[in-house]
Amino acid sequence: MLCISMKAGEYFTVGSDTVVQYNHLYGDRVHLMIHAPKEVPIVRGTVLERSGGQRPACVVDASPQYVRQLPWNGAKKDALADVRRTLDRMGDSPEVRVLREKLDFIFPRPQENGEAG
Repeated sequence: MLCISMKAGEYFTVGSDTVVQYNHLYGDRVHLMIHAPKEVPIVRGTVLERSGGQRPACVVDASPQYVRQLPWNGAKKDALADVRRTLDRMGDSPEVRVLREKLDFIFPRPQENGEAG
């Protein structure tokens, strides 16, 4: 079985009419975009098996892997805001500036409308 590692935006083709593009990773879920002729059936494995179809012999069970992206939720967003507020109260020492830079590198601030970036 072919195993392909891809970055966001990369794609591969299957035959001459089917394109599979990696869109993005969100937590432990990958989002793929598939462009194929309407005659080519594309069925999610769980739907195939639930409707009585056989699991293809080439499919292997995925072993749990380290997820490089942190799952995000409201509590983590609030914690990040608390850390930023705490840093703001700590003044502008060189150490605090380094901590702000590192935090902004790990968790970039959302771009505001009209802001260059």
